Amino acid sequence: MIERILPSGVVSSESFGDPAQVRLHPREALVVRDAVESRRREFATGRWCARRSLAELGLPPDPLLPGPRGAPRWPDSVVGSITHCVGYRAAAVARSERISMIGIDAEPHSALPEGILETVSLREERLWVRQLGRSAPGTHWDRLLFSLKEAVYKAWSPATARPLGFEDARITVDPAAATFEAHLLVPSPLLRHGRPLHRLRGRWLISGGLVLCAIAEPAGADLPSGQPPSAAGPLGIAT
Repeated sequence: MIERILPSGVVSSESFGDPAQVRLHPREALVVRDAVESRRREFATGRWCARRSLAELGLPPDPLLPGPRGAPRWPDSVVGSITHCVGYRAAAVARSERISMIGIDAEPHSALPEGILETVSLREERLWVRQLGRSAPGTHWDRLLFSLKEAVYKAWSPATARPLGFEDARITVDPAAATFEAHLLVPSPLLRHGRPLHRLRGRWLISGGLVLCAIAEPAGADLPSGQPPSAAGPLGIAT
């Protein structure tokens, strides 16, 4: 499903379970050796999806070890993102000459637990969540907002080597087109046509009991001097 919201140039792979043949590289296994079994399975299947995608780019099945904040360290000249939730795992990768940053996220299509919306949203965002909840009650807009913000963080932080708080991006959505914009409320080290990059755009999909969100920013947003695409993972997101 994830490929439906990703542009040309991005290679993706997904799984709706944890295949028995999935094996971690020994160095990856060390990362999750003390984790519970469910965490080891989702970690392994996420890496399996990533290696399938990297193989389509002609890259070998090298270990994908976490960076300082948990996001994978991708091969040189590659950007990517991994996501997993109950019943779903996916990865998306691209050559950095075509795509400058990727962030994908998957969540169950269900309401957020009580109190979480207020923690992760701005006042303006809560207004449209409630308005759309009245006009289109078949969608859990609070969960969608949460997933959109996760995708933004996964795209932004590896590209900038900077953390991003929930309050540092204001999300707006186009329900008819199933698209969104993230207006960054912090100074950006990334440039687009010589100007700071203050806005990211992406797409979302609700299908099969899942919320899927994706950002794949075209190349042209210059990286900060001296920072490789995979220099750091996003704040609080370990994949």
